[in-house]
Amino acid sequence: MNELFSIAGKVALVTGGGSGIGWMIAEGYARAGAKVYIASRKKEELDARIAELGDGGEMHALVANLSTEAGCNALGDELEAQERKLDILVNNAGANWGTPYEEFPESAWDRVLDLNLKGVFALTRRLTPMLERAGTHDDPARVINIGSIDGIQVPALETYSYSASKAAVHHMSCVLAKKLASRHITVNAVAPGPFQSRMMKATLERVGDAMVEMVPLRRIGREEDMAGIAIYLASRAGAYVTGTVIPVDGGISGTR
Repeated sequence: MNELFSIAGKVALVTGGGSGIGWMIAEGYARAGAKVYIASRKKEELDARIAELGDGGEMHALVANLSTEAGCNALGDELEAQERKLDILVNNAGANWGTPYEEFPESAWDRVLDLNLKGVFALTRRLTPMLERAGTHDDPARVINIGSIDGIQVPALETYSYSASKAAVHHMSCVLAKKLASRHITVNAVAPGPFQSRMMKATLERVGDAMVEMVPLRRIGREEDMAGIAIYLASRAGAYVTGTVIPVDGGISGTR
């Protein structure tokens, strides 16, 4: 059973890995024996997180701006200079924007979709050769895209570009799953509900109690909840799963 869920020795890249859900996944991977690269724009934050991990696993920092294709290609070049293959790609880096309908600006569409959607596609495409070198018929390479339950249901807040981008990430994950299956690469999306993260911090401080009341399991997500689903999808246990969108939300999206 330990072997079924093992990711020991695998190489993983987690974008937006310095905080929130990205860090939950990256730390879980490292403590489970994977060699983990975390990428974001803020090197100080990445270095602080790696120091926090201590001797709990192997982790390395890569600075990247993933809102442009050039930035995605630059990250791919840097990673490929250090690793021949990539077993696991977690596309987690993302942005949000909340503004009333009448005032919602064009810039909110450009900023959010550039990072949340275009960046996911561009980085996955750039790293496909590395993923192909890692994947086999019995143990494919894995792409895990972090979506949101706001891409499944109508969000409570006025985050028009964010919810649209996450719905698009879910669908694109299915499209890429079909495209890349013959190359021994699986593609799945995880749709988190409320978790303690920088993006959710202000919302939880303002309406956290009411949000918990909306969750059938009556709590927000914990670190092990996100690490668990990410390890499952990356391990032998998840090798036959592709083209899926998995809500990790305490039952919110499935029980309404």
